Amino acid sequence: MRVLVVNAGSSSLKLRLLGPDDEVERTADTEPGADLDGLVRDWPTPDAVGHRVVHGGTRFTDPVVIDRTVRKELEDLSALAPLHQPKSLAGLDAVGALLPDVPAVACFDTAFHATIPEAAATYAVPRRWRERYAIRRYGFHGLSHAWCAARAAELTGARRVVTAHLGAGASLAAVLDGRSVDTTMGFTPLEGLVMATRSGTVDPGLVLWLEEHEHLSPHEVADTLEKRSGLAALAGTADMREVVAAAARDEADAALALDVYVHRLAAGIASMAAAAGGLEVLAFTGGVGEHAGGIRTRAAQRLAFLGVAVDPAQEDSTDGEITGPGAAVRTLVVPAREDLEIARGTRAALG
Repeated sequence: MRVLVVNAGSSSLKLRLLGPDDEVERTADTEPGADLDGLVRDWPTPDAVGHRVVHGGTRFTDPVVIDRTVRKELEDLSALAPLHQPKSLAGLDAVGALLPDVPAVACFDTAFHATIPEAAATYAVPRRWRERYAIRRYGFHGLSHAWCAARAAELTGARRVVTAHLGAGASLAAVLDGRSVDTTMGFTPLEGLVMATRSGTVDPGLVLWLEEHEHLSPHEVADTLEKRSGLAALAGTADMREVVAAAARDEADAALALDVYVHRLAAGIASMAAAAGGLEVLAFTGGVGEHAGGIRTRAAQRLAFLGVAVDPAQEDSTDGEITGPGAAVRTLVVPAREDLEIARGTRAALG
């Protein structure tokens, strides 16, 4: 089955046409709202379309064939992911208009984390909030974590894996026997690790304090935590490559940014190892996870007490095993392939 994979992000639209054996036949990266007909006019017609959709709520925990009812339910979930869900729906509609007779499947970033236990998913807030607003830890980057965990298990046979998706957005997942049992992102993608422009976890009391004492509106606080925090706030740039280079020049702000980033990363990995009941494999993926060898090395040094060590000779590796001599935990770099995970889910949903 030839599958067209559509990955509509907040500021980008990525198209990948995968052949029956998952070979990449065509690719196109553009902006939302671009002329799709012009981009794919000469492409072979796919047998199915697989869409990355950020939020599936509690309703969609597996890939689902899209029809009018599903389309309406996905739109109703926009309040849970206002920055991403409308872009996913726009991509769905645009491709649907171009290929009206080709079946389409939605694959969800939240679905992989639907298996986390209630102890990990539940916030200690009033029941009426939890029930009325479906407040729980949803987790995100599930398509990436699912692919990374499956690849790690394939390479090592391990049962207890922590996957680290480190990119502009960043999150960790604890995976036991192929199932997510905990993750660092929560009700929104703002919780957890320090990211490019997102703060990661902050004291909720700080948010309330800023609203009261600085007279900031909820929107102003949310916008700042989402778009002007993280590495951008600490180092003046959201690009990890620039942060690393500035730290190498002994620029204090960049050095602090790296220290904060690695501190939160190592603590999160240790927490995920506890959730998985141990750690056999640590797998890095995503732009930073694959290419920032220094970040991996620094995190591993902080995690030596768990048996993590990376081989200095493999610091620049972007694919494969980088485990240090004598380490109890195997460490891998797994290239991100959300497109393959989406294609797999699409074929499964269509039988």
